[in-house]
Amino acid sequence: MKQNFTKIIVETNKQKIIEITDQIQSIIKSSGIRDGLVTLYIKHTSASLMIQENADSDVLRDIEKYFDRLVPMNESDYIHRTEGPDDMPAHIKSVLTSTHLSIPFQAKDLSLGTWQGIFLFEHRINPSSRTIEIHVIGE
Repeated sequence: MKQNFTKIIVETNKQKIIEITDQIQSIIKSSGIRDGLVTLYIKHTSASLMIQENADSDVLRDIEKYFDRLVPMNESDYIHRTEGPDDMPAHIKSVLTSTHLSIPFQAKDLSLGTWQGIFLFEHRINPSSRTIEIHVIGE
């Protein structure tokens, strides 16, 4: 059994869903581990991770629009407002999604479905540097 720890930093500049599949696949290929599990953990409370369709970008735009309607940026709805009108909605969106993912891989290839990709879901408006810790374990 071997394991590898690393991290990536993703720069964001607005509320957006950003695909990171290729970066994760590259880390697995260079890890020296053939078969195993990769765990991703984003170290933030106003951004999240998800697995979603990567074939039609309309899916991602619809998800973004849905979350904006579900959790509006209306400051009068929230007590916590010290970091701007997008901060509390960003925290709520993060709670509704996930801060971590675990994905198996075989022969150094992610075991994703045909149309699946790995994404960072940025919930804040302002530019941010998002750190994702990556743990690869296996044989």
